[in-house]
Amino acid sequence: MKTTVAVALSGGLDSAVAAALLKKKSYRVIGLYFQTGYELPPGDSTPPRPLSRIHTRAQMAAKQIGIPLEVLDCSQPFEREVVRYFIDTYRSGKTPNPCVVCNQCIKFGFILDRAMALGVSALATGHYARIRQEPNGRFCLLKGVDRAKDQSYFLARLSQKQLSRVLFPLGTYTKKQVREMAEAWGFGTFMDSESQELCFVRHPSYKDFLSSLAEVPPKPGPIVNTRGDIIGHHQGLHAYTVGQRRGIGIPGPEPYYVIRLDNKQNRLVIGSKSELAATECRVTDINWIETKVPDKPISVQTRIRYRHQEAASTLTPLGPSTATVRFSEAQYAITPGQAAVFYKGERVLGGGWIA
Repeated sequence: MKTTVAVALSGGLDSAVAAALLKKKSYRVIGLYFQTGYELPPGDSTPPRPLSRIHTRAQMAAKQIGIPLEVLDCSQPFEREVVRYFIDTYRSGKTPNPCVVCNQCIKFGFILDRAMALGVSALATGHYARIRQEPNGRFCLLKGVDRAKDQSYFLARLSQKQLSRVLFPLGTYTKKQVREMAEAWGFGTFMDSESQELCFVRHPSYKDFLSSLAEVPPKPGPIVNTRGDIIGHHQGLHAYTVGQRRGIGIPGPEPYYVIRLDNKQNRLVIGSKSELAATECRVTDINWIETKVPDKPISVQTRIRYRHQEAASTLTPLGPSTATVRFSEAQYAITPGQAAVFYKGERVLGGGWIA
């Protein structure tokens, strides 16, 4: 009897190729498309639960592969766990990472639970990462072989239970190989190569999305330098993030960067690039994947955002889920609210939130 696997079809090439690969390996495959409630542009209120372009692409992919497609309504948990988190984090003066939260709570939380209820053995996605079970029975999360596309950073908050029920068919392939397979299977004729990163922001930018909400109105305030001198005014802290250079609108002898969002006093603190550098940060709510909570400082490679090259650092535990990370060399734009993920070679040790 064939093993049954569900595949989260996003409407993009990667998830379609993941499903086709599993079908080729003789799995019985079920496609899952989940509705978030944000499939249509703002203001488009055609009949309830209309078919979006992305949904249509997922349907076409399922038909091309020859698998059934189930539609799941996850609009309520998505609004509660992802969108609310996104809004509240910006309101607190930090920069959210909704993809990390969505993977933990929605894709490998709500959707995984629904998939298990259908009687499948595992849920597969198009992530570029790998999972390996060790002799001791524990599961480890590894980088994808294509380092330029590796998405292990976004998966660092998955638990052992979640990892035990997940498959990443693309983890051993490069993006080039995936594109070639998609072309050979005829997927490229009806779908985009990439899924949209912030799937719920259908406005021109996340700033417009936040500004459109009555609960996040623009709140003007002072722009100050690192000495506290007022040198301008901003129209709302939600429009800025640490490390930002463009859009500040303050002339100076050298480019200004956002150094800090002072939410308490509603001040935007800006300065030179050198003032962005820091050698230490505190990380909270750490999820340890395959190691016990360390009882002494350990050497790790830490990635402080997705497009950041992980840096040599020493992690000093302050408790079960909190640690101080000291970098061997100064890092730029360490941003409160972003995920910090710890690596040992290609293995993900765990990850938490920069405080």
